[in-house]
Amino acid sequence: MNYKIREENDFHYIDEGNGEILLLLHGLFGALSNWQGVIDHFSQQYRVIIPLMPIHDMPIKEAGCEGLTVFIEKFIDHVKLDKFSLIGNSLGGHVALIYTLKHPEKVQRLILTGSSGLFENSMGGSYPKRGNYEYIKERVEYTFYDPKTASKELVDEVFEITNSIPKVMRIIAIAKSAQRNNMAKDIVRIEKPTLLIWGLNDTITPPHVGHEFNSLIKGSELQFIDHCCHAPMMEQPVEFNRILDHWLGKNPV
Repeated sequence: MNYKIREENDFHYIDEGNGEILLLLHGLFGALSNWQGVIDHFSQQYRVIIPLMPIHDMPIKEAGCEGLTVFIEKFIDHVKLDKFSLIGNSLGGHVALIYTLKHPEKVQRLILTGSSGLFENSMGGSYPKRGNYEYIKERVEYTFYDPKTASKELVDEVFEITNSIPKVMRIIAIAKSAQRNNMAKDIVRIEKPTLLIWGLNDTITPPHVGHEFNSLIKGSELQFIDHCCHAPMMEQPVEFNRILDHWLGKNPV
């Protein structure tokens, strides 16, 4: 990825382009590179900001959805963001939901893709086979419609993470926090323009989860992408960007 990663205090982040702000949050096994296609497309006319969440090295007592939300609050204060559109994938969607409910004055629009918060077949809740490369490869491939999307670099990265006991402990703590933290009763209070972009073949947060979010968040719009699993912005970046671009245009701030 050809974008500069800024390092300031405890924050590592990408900040590209100018204009209206899109703040992007990655998932449990995510990285800044997950959003490459979004940065390429949207940094032409928006300011695109992506913080790296401290999933693998945050204090174990803080490892959970609330702890990550506090981190994002501190990051937003650090970068001095006033108002922005918030986009979250998987666990990042869960954090985006919590943040939106806590700070409705800052979030102009909410975009969720394969978001946790209601239900997920979690990959992180237990790790029975540390050190087994083929098992990890199979699990990473399971999150994509086309297994080839799981590049060797990505599988190697996840394998390295799962071989570190401290990192695994944090992943399990965060995954269990996400499973416990069902937001069905809370998200009915969200009144922001909301777009839901879902993979029609999502195995982690299946299509019925997208429908449930759609029924609970007033006025939300649900769009499915075929031949696509849990990370639409990586698997079908052209279609993901087209849907998002069109929706942002229909919902100006």
